Amino acid sequence: RIIDETCWSDKKSCKENENWYCLAKTEAEEMALEYSEKNGLHVITVCPALVLGPLLQTVLLSTSSKVLLYVMKGGPDAIGNTFFPIVDVRDVADALLLVYDKAGPSERYICSQEQMDTKDFLDLMKSMYPNYSYTFKVVDVDTRVGLTSEKLKKLGWKPRKLEETLVDSVESHEKAGLVDDEPCRLPYLYRVPDAQE
Repeated sequence: RIIDETCWSDKKSCKENENWYCLAKTEAEEMALEYSEKNGLHVITVCPALVLGPLLQTVLLSTSSKVLLYVMKGGPDAIGNTFFPIVDVRDVADALLLVYDKAGPSERYICSQEQMDTKDFLDLMKSMYPNYSYTFKVVDVDTRVGLTSEKLKKLGWKPRKLEETLVDSVESHEKAGLVDDEPCRLPYLYRVPDAQE
């Protein structure tokens, strides 16, 4: 199944699965759009995928950075073999500037450069950086949802290649001293419950 801008997270499912992050983001976007409609404002939302790329700071890591570190370092948590939508932070910035100039009022855009399933992502990382441990469990799951950014691309958005994003991400994390030998935990949002090692 492919997700586009007409699709929204199922709030009931978010509550049942205690996915408070997705619930909060969905409700915040709905409220912003509702408020803008009532008050004659033009709100445009950009919904980025897993954001990687060079780090701006290393004090508080984003969930996306924690996912990348987990893939590289491994740990006790299992991750689902779902589609892994990724976007470069620099491409998110480009998308924001683009929609500011070209988008119509009350529009929403998905911002995702490429996606592959978790196992393929892991294989790509291993081929590019064979010296990391990559010790974690990948579990096959029923949910395989892809994202499309065709609407954003029609405005002229041209994301960079995934390999460039990964190289810049890994080098940035290495330079910041974040890639050590200690295993870490996968952010809760990405864990497959009841499938831990």
